[in-house]
Amino acid sequence: MSGRIPVELIRAKRDGHALTPDEVRGFIAGVTDGSLPDYQIAAMLMAVFFRGLDDTELSAWADAMVRSGDVLDLSAIPRAKVDKHSTGGVGDKISIPLAPAVAACGVAVPMVSGRGLGHTGGTLDKLESIPGFRVDLPVDRFAAQVAELGTCLIGQTARIAPADKRLYALRDVTGTVESIPLIASSIMSKKLAEGIDGLVLDCKVGRGAFMKDRERARALCAAIRAIGVAAGKRVTCVLTEMDEPIGRTIGNALEIAESIDVLRGGGPTDTRELTVVLGGEMLLLGGVVDTPEDGRARIAQALADGSALEVFRRVVAAQGGDPAVCDRPDEVLPRAAHTVALGVEPGWVVGIDAEALGMAALILGAGRRTTDDVIDPAAGIVLECRYGDHLADRDAAVATVHHNLAPDDPRLDEALRRIRAAIHVADAPPTLRLVTRILEILR
Repeated sequence: MSGRIPVELIRAKRDGHALTPDEVRGFIAGVTDGSLPDYQIAAMLMAVFFRGLDDTELSAWADAMVRSGDVLDLSAIPRAKVDKHSTGGVGDKISIPLAPAVAACGVAVPMVSGRGLGHTGGTLDKLESIPGFRVDLPVDRFAAQVAELGTCLIGQTARIAPADKRLYALRDVTGTVESIPLIASSIMSKKLAEGIDGLVLDCKVGRGAFMKDRERARALCAAIRAIGVAAGKRVTCVLTEMDEPIGRTIGNALEIAESIDVLRGGGPTDTRELTVVLGGEMLLLGGVVDTPEDGRARIAQALADGSALEVFRRVVAAQGGDPAVCDRPDEVLPRAAHTVALGVEPGWVVGIDAEALGMAALILGAGRRTTDDVIDPAAGIVLECRYGDHLADRDAAVATVHHNLAPDDPRLDEALRRIRAAIHVADAPPTLRLVTRILEILR
């Protein structure tokens, strides 16, 4: 690292001064090659948390993270390459029907996804609930599958943005996860390394999201778009509501089954809406439609006519899974040994707390507290009620709990308690509101 030594860079950022692009690149190089110790990296992360990064620093930081590993060259694929990223949510299975639907409409989707941690689920964990499905493909096979089938869904490899892996691990234990420039550069380092032409960001807003309010969500979108512009990429940000879970299912195999329902042209209204709207924006970025409305119509048609399901079937087979899951999900996917139908007091459902349900699913085994936790793919929750429903009596089930816990396991009682508390019931119906997940689209 030339010029100022690491401690001088840390002091400069701590005191609110900007680092030069060369200084940023040198610091990230030290993160990647191991020459910087954890304590100095942690100190810089905390300085960035409090002082932020200006646009020049942010672009240099993200670019250095991208170039810390391999950048895939997908230029030989004649289709436009567009990915989608979600900031995470409860019941967020949208990538699973979305990627094959967009691919069926002529835009390639090279998707590097993550695992769940805390109350939010991960696409990789959901896919791995399909027996045999592999998300650890090498990058050459990933590129070949994108060329052949139009999409491939894998996890971050050691060769994709390795600086991000080290930074993310330290952010998690130093209280700096919520920093907007660090979130933005982490997301974009992986996405730009995929060799994409454009990105649609699904930025969740609400009680069950990392971004609790629109102001912070817009700030994250601005940072993501600034990085994209500097890299010459097109970025669209869609702000979506995350007060309540998406769809009816929370838990890995359960969410795969719901995704297949959507790929068959059905599924819950909100799950289908998000798939269609986000897919429409991806087709617009990919240049195969002229308007978002045309894009939505194309995605809806791909779901209705079976072409999206056929792409998913081929992806499952290519990645080692059992393609029969597309026809008989109840027979192929793992099933819990026990189910519990849960009721609450009679009345009107005036709120469903996504974060509380996400934590309950975690306790049942569907999620992780730490990266080393083992997931139970069959565990989870199926919601039997929605906002605005009227519960006539105590026997009306609001949720069905799927688990493999012993009846006397204290985790079961804790999960059931949290689920009951998450369903808010009142004597009067809730105030009417628009039935849509879409809050705002920033193009």
